[in-house]
Amino acid sequence: MSRRALGVDVLGSLNLVGALLKYLSLTMLFPLAFALGYSESVWPFLITGLVGVSFGWTLERLTTGKDAVGVREGFLIVSLTWLVAAAFGALPFILSGEDQISSPMDAYFESMSGFTTTGATVLTDVEALPNSLVIWRQLTQWLGGMGIIVLALAILPRLRVGGRQLLEHELPGPEFEQMTARIRDTARRLWALYVGLTVAMIVILTAFAWTGLDERMSLFKAIAHAFTTLPTGGFSTEARGAEAFGGASQWTIAAFMALAGANFALLYRAFVRANVRPLVKDEEFRLYVGLLALGSLVLIVELWTEGVARGEEAVRAGVFQFVSMMTTTGAASADFNLWPIFTAVVLVAAMLLGGSAGSTSGSVKVVRHLLLGRILRRELDQTVHPEVVSRVRLNGVPVDERIVRAISSFVLLYVGVFAVGTLALMADGARVDLDLRLLDAVGAAATTLGNVGPGFGFAGPMGSFDPFSGASKGVMIVLMWLGRLEIIPVAVLLSRHYWRV
Repeated sequence: MSRRALGVDVLGSLNLVGALLKYLSLTMLFPLAFALGYSESVWPFLITGLVGVSFGWTLERLTTGKDAVGVREGFLIVSLTWLVAAAFGALPFILSGEDQISSPMDAYFESMSGFTTTGATVLTDVEALPNSLVIWRQLTQWLGGMGIIVLALAILPRLRVGGRQLLEHELPGPEFEQMTARIRDTARRLWALYVGLTVAMIVILTAFAWTGLDERMSLFKAIAHAFTTLPTGGFSTEARGAEAFGGASQWTIAAFMALAGANFALLYRAFVRANVRPLVKDEEFRLYVGLLALGSLVLIVELWTEGVARGEEAVRAGVFQFVSMMTTTGAASADFNLWPIFTAVVLVAAMLLGGSAGSTSGSVKVVRHLLLGRILRRELDQTVHPEVVSRVRLNGVPVDERIVRAISSFVLLYVGVFAVGTLALMADGARVDLDLRLLDAVGAAATTLGNVGPGFGFAGPMGSFDPFSGASKGVMIVLMWLGRLEIIPVAVLLSRHYWRV
């Protein structure tokens, strides 16, 4: 049988996944340094690194053909990479022997939540973890934020072949233009901006700690929260999340969450090339800012009128929480489980909005909502005036009809997967006699599929997903994986046409 007898080069795909895993294993050096610095056990990271390098090297040697991968293989490679990366990331949790990680399923859940930048957790006392394990948990989100494959393309010239297909499948959201013709240059520039913003956030938060503006902040916590804010991940070193810090730190985190939810290609032009015109003129960015402002205002008014908070505290809580949920970061500056029910409705709506295309956020994305609205308007116009021929436009440019169909298909799939996920969680909750309300199941499905993080009820911002059964955790792992890959690549793999010659 030839290597393309099934229509897709499986061996070449596995060959590239092995290479990616081999190099991903080098990231174990980071938590290893923290383990040495804090006199903690180094074995979970040493063993994980050795296992990752050995498995990746063996898989690479047993297969060949990564230089020949193309568009078709891109779907398989991206889908497999996140499954393998999550398995690799789960090993330190398993090897640490932490009581909070009671099973391999819990470890895989925590790792998948990290690499998909979801932020949902099964931990019940994060402050009891060793610092080295905490920093690995934070690092999984930072690595997953801009994408493991983009990282590989930026630093590994030998993996440059087939790179455009991988990047196009990996970058979240529909892209309508290439920032540059050379794929490695694109990846490097995106990562340079990503690293630059991370460093800037670390410096600002550390300055608050050193100047006494926020005595609860520290260098370690600044690094940890920068690692999860820029990828819109939301993991925290504190049991109470961002609530544990002062107002200055919370405003800074909110500002960087908003930046992380914007299109990184436009941010690159604005920050590096000092050209803000494309950013200001971009229709998606304007709608993104408008939705952030409107949603924040609604929450502020609700919190103020209901007496939950007043003054600057109400403004800060409303802005922080809406920005956090819409950008799918999932960080929390307050326990919104205790807020009025209307705020829960607003926050679920924020989960379904998502950030901009080309950002590190998850969910549906603002550009899809924008174009879907224009598609519906066109249909209404053509219903009234059948003779009218019009094109859906974005920034004045006609959108290809294939993209129009793809957006409609994605939204339909997203709603369908969300509904099935909610029903599965409700059914399993009834099976194991779990006290799970409909709102809790809706929140859990929306937050995992949208890669947001916290839900409602016991899985709220100050709670944990630990009470869910193993079966429900498995459902949510699949939802996180589907959400990170935006469903389509996995749906393609399930089509028999994909495997045909």
